[in-house]
Amino acid sequence: MSVLVIGADEITPIKAVLQDLGAKRVEHWDARNENRVNRKPIPQDTDCVVMLTSFLNHNTMKTIKTQAKKRNIPIVCAKRSVSCVFCEYCKVFGLNKDFGCKKEC
Repeated sequence: MSVLVIGADEITPIKAVLQDLGAKRVEHWDARNENRVNRKPIPQDTDCVVMLTSFLNHNTMKTIKTQAKKRNIPIVCAKRSVSCVFCEYCKVFGLNKDFGCKKEC
């Protein structure tokens, strides 16, 4: 599985969790320059998009969400915390890994 992570500057811990969950390749767009991200198409081999919402503006999220929906790519929206990414990923993919996921994620 190939995962595109959008948002944040450093995703090393998040990347490790995604790889533990089965991601073979993790690509990261930091979204510092929103115009560049808004104009880039999601790569063809992407199987899942993870949006770190704490670092994205509404226009960027809307653009990425629209692209992903057109191609039926699952979208995981989470805050930057590793636990939130883990819990939301498990919810989206129906993984039965309930390790005390918090409600605020």
